[in-house]
Amino acid sequence: MNRLWIRLSLLFTAVVVVAVLAITLTVRLTSSGSRDSENPPPPEVIEYFESQRRTDFAPDVTVVAIVVGVIAISAGVWMSRSLTKPLSELEDGAGAIAGQDLSHRVPVHGSQEMVAVAIAFNNMAAQLEQEEKLRRNLLADVTHELRHPVHILQGNLQAILDDVYPLNKDEIMRLVDQTQHLSVLVNDLHVLAQAEAQQLPLFKQETDIATLVKQTASSFNPLASARNIDLRVELLGTMPEKVTIDRARMRQAIHNLLDNALRHTPNGGTITVSVEQVQGNLQIWIADTGEGIPADQLPYVFERFYRIDKARSRDRNSTGLGLAIVKAIVEAHESSITVTSPGSGQGSVFIISMPLERT
Repeated sequence: MNRLWIRLSLLFTAVVVVAVLAITLTVRLTSSGSRDSENPPPPEVIEYFESQRRTDFAPDVTVVAIVVGVIAISAGVWMSRSLTKPLSELEDGAGAIAGQDLSHRVPVHGSQEMVAVAIAFNNMAAQLEQEEKLRRNLLADVTHELRHPVHILQGNLQAILDDVYPLNKDEIMRLVDQTQHLSVLVNDLHVLAQAEAQQLPLFKQETDIATLVKQTASSFNPLASARNIDLRVELLGTMPEKVTIDRARMRQAIHNLLDNALRHTPNGGTITVSVEQVQGNLQIWIADTGEGIPADQLPYVFERFYRIDKARSRDRNSTGLGLAIVKAIVEAHESSITVTSPGSGQGSVFIISMPLERT
């Protein structure tokens, strides 16, 4: 009795039977009320026709009841199947998703409501599949990145134990460099994990953004001078007196962008940091005359561990997480970051845009 088709069949049967009885009763009342009261027929004639009507009506009611029951049951079965088929497909789909078959999709058909539910289910499945793909890629990337310094540490320590290398300060310094790289990598992954869980702590306070940008850029002056790179800061137009941001996080974002620009700008190049107000937004531009970014690579620049040139994945002191962290910090401030580049060898421009009314 708990099946939908049984419930619908009983419901249809009850509705149709009630309707038939109501119609029959109405006909009887109408026929009895329509007799000519002024000139009634003889009593024996009335009795004859009444007996005939009762005799003929009994089998008619039985036939009607049987036909009505069959029609009602058939209609209930048909309607219940049309309703339960999409629900059964959703049930199967949920079971497939629970079984980690994230590529499973349910057919989109049925009533408008069922179509909407099926589309929502498929969108959910697609999102879960994409997130699982990102999780597996992250796990593979983290494993790959951690393996390299760990192998170096293990090899060097084993070589020292085997008296291949003397235990001197130079060798200890090389080991310390690898431990520092591991520390930076772990800290960067922690920041990204917090940001993706929307739990990145922000300690916002009123900040002089112009001073913050200039101080952050000045820390790169020695490196830029050593490579004859012209690093300049430009404050364009009227600067806001204060903006409410997490000073340390925003400094980290600007630092990562400048570090990225220096690593990809050849000796003798130029890096320009500009700050200006544009239509209610505070924009920070970091433009360089470096290697540039091919157009087909631009959508992936902010992905973790992404490197445009795979051949240089190890020859630079970078975890491959710097730009991903920049994006996470900027978005945590309800702001945005974009990148443009004319192409390879033509430099690139990173733009942080912060709505002033939210700062």
